[in-house]
Amino acid sequence: MSEHAAPVTGAIAWHDLTVVDADGLRDFYVSVVGWTPSPVQMGDYADYGMAASDGSDVAGVCHARGVNEGIPPQWLFYIVVEDLDASLAECDRLGGKSSPRAARHARIEVCRDSRSCRSGRWSLRNGTGCRVASPTSTHSSSTNFTANQL
Repeated sequence: MSEHAAPVTGAIAWHDLTVVDADGLRDFYVSVVGWTPSPVQMGDYADYGMAASDGSDVAGVCHARGVNEGIPPQWLFYIVVEDLDASLAECDRLGGKSSPRAARHARIEVCRDSRSCRSGRWSLRNGTGCRVASPTSTHSSSTNFTANQL
């Protein structure tokens, strides 16, 4: 794995794509852009961490089930924030809807903004393991919401 920049507030830290057929889409990105998949066990199935040719983790391709059930089939990016709790409160105060998630190496949240667009937040202060554009491929393990609630 290559070296990674230190996380910076406001930077994109990670990208996930959640779809019904993650296996098929994994193969699509392997063929089209040359990513190398690495399975991430999610119980009775695996999602995938995808690595660039230099071995750096660049994205996740996830099944729309378990912790990701109900997430629309679109790329979801995670933005580094200094304080996740403050970000959650501000999202809600400005008319959005936030839902915290627990990941193996950080605290994250998914926020639907006041125009219903979704993005994630990746905490600098309240979690560990954030590396800009490439956290480890063990990105998601549990949640305390269903995506349908967003």
